Amino acid sequence: MARSGSPGSITVLGECVADIFEDPAQSGPDGLSLQAMPGGGPANTAVALARLGTPTRFLGRFSNDTFGTLFRARLNASGVDLTASVNASEPSTLAVADLDATGQATYTFYADGAADWQWSDQELARSTRDDAVCLHTGSLALVRQPGGSRIEDHLARAREHSTVSIDPNVRPLLVPPSLYRERLPRWCAASDILRLSEEDCGILAPGAGLEETCDTWHAAGTPLIVITLGGRGALVSLDGTRVVVPAPPAVIVDTVGAGDSFTAGLLHRLAALGHLGGRLDQVTLEDVTDACAFAAHVAALTCSVSGANPPWADESKSS
Repeated sequence: MARSGSPGSITVLGECVADIFEDPAQSGPDGLSLQAMPGGGPANTAVALARLGTPTRFLGRFSNDTFGTLFRARLNASGVDLTASVNASEPSTLAVADLDATGQATYTFYADGAADWQWSDQELARSTRDDAVCLHTGSLALVRQPGGSRIEDHLARAREHSTVSIDPNVRPLLVPPSLYRERLPRWCAASDILRLSEEDCGILAPGAGLEETCDTWHAAGTPLIVITLGGRGALVSLDGTRVVVPAPPAVIVDTVGAGDSFTAGLLHRLAALGHLGGRLDQVTLEDVTDACAFAAHVAALTCSVSGANPPWADESKSS
């Protein structure tokens, strides 16, 4: 059952990544001018949730390097609670972004031995708190070792008191797709909400249609699956009952952080409706459609500015 009263807080567990972009206006034959922006799927989601007004706690391992300081500053400035995060001696994860003519980003990662993947059982045990209505995780932190398997174990404990949300955020150039496919059944069994992109589905279930893919993942245990379709909106599948929620018109500057903002909007609205805190027993397709419409609005606002810069609550109010 979902909890009554206050919508409660949401905990996000995962990585921070420094997104490195070229500044073409400052680059030349003598060298590239680069700009480092704080990012990482889970961190972006935490920032977006806090800016929307949801009490948000981030569980991350922050390097003591310059980038770790940058990550902390961004999350703090957005109102995210960092009291349970960990100071780490390992380096931060870096991602060099290449934007195409449409604003779509592809990344080259520098992630081996980074702080984000070194979770210990003791660190995760110290982070356990029973008042969060939802634990959201995914992305590289859930798939890279040694921390990934420990986070999976942590999800099993969190399910006793929280809704569990997972965004696989597949990175096939960094992690073999076969590894995602091997571990996905465990993620489905652990999660109440699975949010992923159409591109993710093509990698995780090659050759299968989206509806067939949803049915497979429902059978593995996930009741709510939301597949974002870019400008075509999002496919919602609630225990096999489906609807496509259209995307609002948007001026696209770039798509960096759009999926993370969508996830935040979805969780924010479901929390406000009182549906987080258990197994989604009372949620209806109408509720999820409403939440996804709001999520698409938040994602569109993120696409309208440069980088992963999600809107604040007053900016996200629909007319």
